[in-house]
Amino acid sequence: MSEPFVNKVANSGLITINLETYLPKDDIAVFDLKPFLFMEMILKEKEFRAALKEADWEKYKGKNVAIVCSADAVIPVWAYMLVTTYLQPVAQDVYLGAEKEFYKKRLLQNIDAIDIADFDGQRIVIKGCGETPIEEYAYMEITKKLLPVAKSIMYGEPCSTVPVYKQKIQR
Repeated sequence: MSEPFVNKVANSGLITINLETYLPKDDIAVFDLKPFLFMEMILKEKEFRAALKEADWEKYKGKNVAIVCSADAVIPVWAYMLVTTYLQPVAQDVYLGAEKEFYKKRLLQNIDAIDIADFDGQRIVIKGCGETPIEEYAYMEITKKLLPVAKSIMYGEPCSTVPVYKQKIQR
């Protein structure tokens, strides 16, 4: 007579956190200053202002917009400020920097918004493998966030984990 199958992982009381669920889902558009520069190299204020007035800002409506300059040009600070005055009324969010940096910022905001009370005294596994690669900074941030409340933190899959932290018993 064989013994019934028991799912020990399901009965372990572990809480699994998949960082993929905190990845930003929003679309992002890139606003490149290069086409607004004279010969795509030099910012001339009068021409720059005129070109911005003529730009189609509606294509950024409701989107997250990363402002970049793909040309190797010196861009004065006020130029980014001026572009923001056009984007802010139509865009969901405006960010100075590359698309990848925007995603990092948004992922960190999503991790920061986690209510740690839900994890108080819990044994937590931070899922290590998934469909989308997650960079190391996210694992570090979730660990920092959970340290004050977690009973233990592990990395990997519930069936095969690497211990990262175990709460010391208070005496």
